[in-house]
Amino acid sequence: MSDAASPATPLLRCEALQVGYGGRAITPAIDVSIGRGELWAIIGRNGTGKSTFFRTLLGLQPPVAGRVERAPGLPIAYVPQRSGLDPLFPLLARDVVAMGVERGLSFLKPRLAEPPAVREALARCGAEAWADLPFAALSEGQKQRVLLARALASQPTLALLDEPTSAMDEVAERETVAQLARLRDELGTTVLVVSHFLGAIRPVVDKVILFDLNCREVIVGPTEQVLNHAVFAHDYGRADDSCEVH
Repeated sequence: MSDAASPATPLLRCEALQVGYGGRAITPAIDVSIGRGELWAIIGRNGTGKSTFFRTLLGLQPPVAGRVERAPGLPIAYVPQRSGLDPLFPLLARDVVAMGVERGLSFLKPRLAEPPAVREALARCGAEAWADLPFAALSEGQKQRVLLARALASQPTLALLDEPTSAMDEVAERETVAQLARLRDELGTTVLVVSHFLGAIRPVVDKVILFDLNCREVIVGPTEQVLNHAVFAHDYGRADDSCEVH
């Protein structure tokens, strides 16, 4: 069994990690250990460094200070806030999902047969009905579900999702949150999700990282512990089922 698959081995460990740009930190030091089969919510107001934190975890930009340790050979999937795909690129929704399985797929290099993982991922995300539609023609909420299917098709051990439900209606949001919980429960996938609206995701989240702008703190811990922390109350008031953070 590889280190990435061992339940006893953390998938990610941050030690005194500070993230930012141009050598300037926008967060205080972060110490956190993320294990197999956990669902984490990353919360905080706009501008507190949540997306930058994700990019640093992924190795897309270097830490300003401290370090990130990843389990060797760790399969990671990432769903950003906005698709990086050219909206004019002639891809069907199923082609976008297939990109999670077949690196280098393009309209100039069509696949010979669709991998079963593509159909399974589309079904898991409730996106089968859009499979043969142009990706560019989909609504923003539909695109997010297709991008989530692409992430699932890669069969990651760790999935990072940056506001995956931001463009969805209430029903689609609940279905997506339920899917994230199934990823954890059925496949043992570790999920980190940035979320502003905690009402839907709070019941399924194991742990929370709260980025605070005013107090210059990062609070890490079990969900209810963080949501009842004085820093959370200072920023957002009493935690309830409808709490929303911007």
